[in-house]
Amino acid sequence: MYKGVALSVLASVTFGVLYFYTQFLQPLDSEEIFAWRMLSTLPFITLFMWWSGDLKHVAEIFRRVLQQPLLLLWLLISSFLCTTQLWLFLWGPINGRGLEVSLGYFLLPLVMVLVGCVLYKEKLSSWQMLAVALAVLGVGHEIWRIGSVAWETVYVALAYPLYFFLRRQFKTDNLGGFWWDLFLILPVAFYLGFVYSDSMALLLNYSHLIWAVLGLGFLSALGLGSYILASRYLPFVIFGLLSYLEPVLLAFASMMLGERVEADEWLTYIPIWLAVLLLVIEGVLHVLKQKRQERALQKNVQNYQDRLE
Repeated sequence: MYKGVALSVLASVTFGVLYFYTQFLQPLDSEEIFAWRMLSTLPFITLFMWWSGDLKHVAEIFRRVLQQPLLLLWLLISSFLCTTQLWLFLWGPINGRGLEVSLGYFLLPLVMVLVGCVLYKEKLSSWQMLAVALAVLGVGHEIWRIGSVAWETVYVALAYPLYFFLRRQFKTDNLGGFWWDLFLILPVAFYLGFVYSDSMALLLNYSHLIWAVLGLGFLSALGLGSYILASRYLPFVIFGLLSYLEPVLLAFASMMLGERVEADEWLTYIPIWLAVLLLVIEGVLHVLKQKRQERALQKNVQNYQDRLE
């Protein structure tokens, strides 16, 4: 559990850094950035998997495809669900649809919680139920404030839960499955990077872009790899609620870049920030309780040994 929480927090922090990082990738457009993100992330994630010993999962999935060719269809669907979300994350803000995309990320954790409760019969603690209620208040206010739900919002909120649910069903919920998601999109990445546009010329003309692309690959591998691993180690409910840390960090990042929360937006952000705070408090209390139990157990063992002596 703790490993999953740490990985989820690491992923959210890394995504917040990536929000700042895109300014170093100008003058690449959203499609070019997506292409180079895919091309540069795969080598870094491969190196990480080699170091951690997870590279074996790539071969295991390949052997499963040879035995069950229909599994390749799922891998193609998985790659589509994963990489279109990564593309939308970049495309939205650049094309004036950032608000619609961000609302999807506000709805996403609630859908994750719903999936966990309905499909996996996971139970919410009192703290978690209060956090969900606050999140519903914040998201509900945002939908009321905007007045509509765009296709970008619906896609973000529904495609990710479907992706993680099906990964568990098809037993590709490891870094090997994510490796195949990136590998299968490489033809599209090559097309966007070298045929759709001459982005290589930009990289050669702007020397800083080469280092920026390498940094993009490293940060993407770190963030996405941590996110994928967290989805495996955590129950759906906890994984969903912790996902609220990302939009909270992105909101703070936006304010650091000069944006301001308008008066009619506070009822969106404050309940969600409070929901995240409740999860943090519950986590701290749980750790303290566990440590007390461990100390009590050690004391009982010591007393028992003393009596024996």
